[in-house]
Amino acid sequence: MVSGAVAPLTSNPPARVRNLIQGLASEETQEQSLDVLCKNRLAYDNLAVLLWNSFGTMSVLLKIITSAYRPLLSDGLTERAVTQVCNAIALFQCVASHPNTRIPFIRATMPVYLYPFLNTMSNERSYECLRITSLGVIGSLAKVEDPEVIEYLLSTQIFPSCLRCMELGKTLSRTVSTFIIYRILLSEKGLKYCFVLAERYLSVSQCLGKLVENLGDDDVENLPHLLKNIIGCYLRLSENERTRPQLLSYVPWKLLYHKYANIVRSDPEALADLRKLVCNLRTSKSCTTHCTDEPPTSSNFPGPTIP
Repeated sequence: MVSGAVAPLTSNPPARVRNLIQGLASEETQEQSLDVLCKNRLAYDNLAVLLWNSFGTMSVLLKIITSAYRPLLSDGLTERAVTQVCNAIALFQCVASHPNTRIPFIRATMPVYLYPFLNTMSNERSYECLRITSLGVIGSLAKVEDPEVIEYLLSTQIFPSCLRCMELGKTLSRTVSTFIIYRILLSEKGLKYCFVLAERYLSVSQCLGKLVENLGDDDVENLPHLLKNIIGCYLRLSENERTRPQLLSYVPWKLLYHKYANIVRSDPEALADLRKLVCNLRTSKSCTTHCTDEPPTSSNFPGPTIP
């Protein structure tokens, strides 16, 4: 039984965690147990294992998450309900991040229950909160180099969901969703998936282009990470020599402005990727120019030189 004020997991953590997990099953203690577990989820390494192996616990979390579906459609979500759902999703992320529970988690197809939050068309605060928390779960899966995880994400059509988040979400949601696309593209299977259909490749290229065109200075903290992910996606796409000439028309030269090069300058990996991208695009332009006998002047290749 959980009662009293929220307390950290300090004394006898295993027993305390088990009591809190048991408290999820009771309506009287569920909200507080969820809150304490969420706030202290990083304090206990095996929380994910206990959550996954405790009888009925994942079903309880799933029930909390799916309870938001109907009010989500009618714009009837209260702030309290959003907080509870986000806390439950955060515990999902805990399970998705742990090496011992990650694969059972995707084999049980648990992540798909978060997709409705990725596919909403509103960027109001409550929707954005659910969106970014759900993206955190998918991002935790995507950052692991595991072929089964990539196969799962591709099979559940995460691409269009992430593209929608890139278009509608705020900067943090755009950053995480672009990171997920980038991590998938890093795998050969993911890159192949992108190029199988011309429409799919064009959708990704155009969505990245819109991201670049809409870059602003409203979120200084996340902008460097967003830029790094955009550059990484473009670089992977540019490694396909067959479609590289077409990609040239979809990369806004705004991305190559010194302003943005200066933002990523503190990240050697991102700056190196940007230089490599410029090199690939210039190579493509040179090849096209050679084939059309058009001299490669600054007027037909407006991209600046990255220092």
